Amino acid sequence: VIETILIKIIKFIAKETKQKNICLAGGVALNCVANSLILKESSFENVWIQPASGDAGGAIGAALASWHIHLLNKRVIDEKKDGMKGCFFGPNFTDVEIESELNECGAKFEKVSRNNLIQQIASEISNNKIIGWMQGKMEFGPRALGNRSILADPRSSKMQRQLNLKIKFRESFRPFAPSILVEDLNDWFEFDAISPYMLFVSDLKQDKRIKSHDDHKKTGLDKLDVVRSQVPAVTHVDYSARIQTVDKSINSIFYQLIAEFKKITGCPMLINTSFNVRGEPLVCSPSDAFKCFMGTGIDILVIENFILYKDKQQKALLNNYLNKFSLD
Repeated sequence: VIETILIKIIKFIAKETKQKNICLAGGVALNCVANSLILKESSFENVWIQPASGDAGGAIGAALASWHIHLLNKRVIDEKKDGMKGCFFGPNFTDVEIESELNECGAKFEKVSRNNLIQQIASEISNNKIIGWMQGKMEFGPRALGNRSILADPRSSKMQRQLNLKIKFRESFRPFAPSILVEDLNDWFEFDAISPYMLFVSDLKQDKRIKSHDDHKKTGLDKLDVVRSQVPAVTHVDYSARIQTVDKSINSIFYQLIAEFKKITGCPMLINTSFNVRGEPLVCSPSDAFKCFMGTGIDILVIENFILYKDKQQKALLNNYLNKFSLD
């Protein structure tokens, strides 16, 4: 019903205004499926969605309204430039602050060079390790976009269930998003735009799908056991995925990590889900990240150039989140 109403509204606006661009905000604009229908079925050439389009993002609208309406500052529109710059507006931490917090937590860690970090972590992901990844400034909005993320190998047929049940502590059927190098997007997905804020869904290309003869025999959660593509952990039962396109100019370290993973595996994407557990916000500080790391099945924690392995931590610091949640 939401999709039907939105498409009618959007088509009416297009007809009335004759505009080629449209911007969307508000909590409903976080509906990725509806957004993708707007992109497909309307005459608008460009659809831009405020990445923090829930209630918190209203603060940006209030500030812009004051700046332009009350202070009479001129609007300057650059259609080729994304003024949100990846939406990385939150706190970040220096090496000194990180080391201090980790020491206070009793963590065991090592510090490596940026090049070694990229190579080491890409290799670990290719070996089915689950990574807690904290870099730079925290994302503003509800999506983890590569700075406060949990990362894993999308080629694994078991990774979806493993992440849901052992990391996120939520229903096992929930799909995960792929973060893909922007230049590889059209080789894998039926999508002609970009999706830097994980706000659109797209169907997987036919040549990347795997047809199963057993699919029609499965019902309910058993359908999750069917391998549907070369990247089953990010392929929903209808062959769709909620995609994030990763651009080197916006998030260079995340781009480098995916590019190194592609060099190792031939796969230009990673599973990207928010670095938190159900019922909690994204981790913000190093101590937040360490707490989540020690309470879940995350294998390796990366904070800037610091690497922490779960099997090297003190067992007394392990924290069991599992008893807080009832699982499906």
